[in-house]
Amino acid sequence: MNEVGGVVRTRPYRMTSRAEATRETAIRVLDVAVELFTEKSFEDVSLDEVAGRAQVTKRTVLRRFDSKDGLFAAAMQHAAEEMVSQRGTAPVGDIAKAVANLMDHYERWGTNRLRLLAQEERITVVADHVEAGRRYHWSWVEQTFAPLIAGLEGDARRRRVAALVAVTDVYTWKLLRRDLALSRANTERIVIELISKLAGAE
Repeated sequence: MNEVGGVVRTRPYRMTSRAEATRETAIRVLDVAVELFTEKSFEDVSLDEVAGRAQVTKRTVLRRFDSKDGLFAAAMQHAAEEMVSQRGTAPVGDIAKAVANLMDHYERWGTNRLRLLAQEERITVVADHVEAGRRYHWSWVEQTFAPLIAGLEGDARRRRVAALVAVTDVYTWKLLRRDLALSRANTERIVIELISKLAGAE
């Protein structure tokens, strides 16, 4: 500390250190919240459990996020930033690499996505997040598979995009990987084959 004009001031580096510690705490809470909202239904996640696993007080969580709804929204936004960053690297027009990118995403986030989809009809904050995810997936398909859509208009274009959305949906991944117990490699190959057939469709 130093004193200027009789006022005690904290050195800037201490303020920076405190801000960094606060940020690290917030990220730790968000990471824990993402884990718990993936492991359990929204109703079964308590702020006490989040606080305990993150090694902070419940009061700290409430002061930062106001409520469980607020924590959920912040945690899912935190997760979405990682998802969008990863999926944004998918190369446009390269079916195999785009599908590999998508499989990376579902292997990492598929459980989370399925957990939230199962709750959207009864929990508003979850429904809002799921709907935002649907809009993102549609736009990702339009961008990533743009060459497969080029030249199509109106209903023909919408049908093609809808078909690509269905083929690349998390439920398709679940059917192949979990319900049918296929390997990732075979799941990836099937999705590539399906998209390639669409690419060759008139």
